[in-house]
Amino acid sequence: MSGIKFSFEDLEVWQKAVDFAVSVIDIAEIMNTNRNHYRLIEQLESSVASISANIAEGKGRNSKKEFIQYLYIARGSLFETITFLTIFYKNKWISSSNLNDLRIAGDTIGKQLSSLINAIKKTI
Repeated sequence: MSGIKFSFEDLEVWQKAVDFAVSVIDIAEIMNTNRNHYRLIEQLESSVASISANIAEGKGRNSKKEFIQYLYIARGSLFETITFLTIFYKNKWISSSNLNDLRIAGDTIGKQLSSLINAIKKTI
């Protein structure tokens, strides 16, 4: 990466969300399905990428209230991602181990998003 750094890149929750997206997309690549369900897989990839994207977009907004709104959207995308992963597990497309590991990572991100929201609210 170049020496240029954007302010959102310093946020630990953004860093974890990017790593989470990479992990989910890696699992989607090796998922045990015949790809007849490509739209669901695309929705999974879209929702997981939206977590970090919304954190970044919110950080670039003009006000703390807007940033908080984007953090809520990021949390919604996280919940959407966990829902898709649960569906994929129930269809036996991913293992219980994969699901558990991703749920643990997702829980950490969710807690960090909530903490960041609460911290920003205190400054408004």
